[in-house]
Amino acid sequence: MKLIIAVVRPEKLHDVKVAATEAGAKGMTVIDVKGRGDQKGITLQSRGGSYEVEFIQKVKIEMAVNDEVASKVIDAVVKAAHTDRGPGDGKIFVLPIEEVIRIRTGQRNGESL
Repeated sequence: MKLIIAVVRPEKLHDVKVAATEAGAKGMTVIDVKGRGDQKGITLQSRGGSYEVEFIQKVKIEMAVNDEVASKVIDAVVKAAHTDRGPGDGKIFVLPIEEVIRIRTGQRNGESL
């Protein structure tokens, strides 16, 4: 089992959700986050002048998936989150999951997803 963590632009959430679900992800947790990477923040202009925004709004999507569908889900997220607008499309982190337990039933591992 793998934990796929995708940090993407907020406007790509719907596309990523649909693509990941079609690729085999059964559920996901979505969290509004702020962060920075290669962009190192952005400069915004307003009537009062310009100002720096150090941390940019993103969405973090966490999905626990079986090994059999992990690559397919990752590929689907990459395709759905890509914008061709330069830096800032996000990152995907893939971690092994040691164990999963469904609290309601006590089911463990693959059957609990």
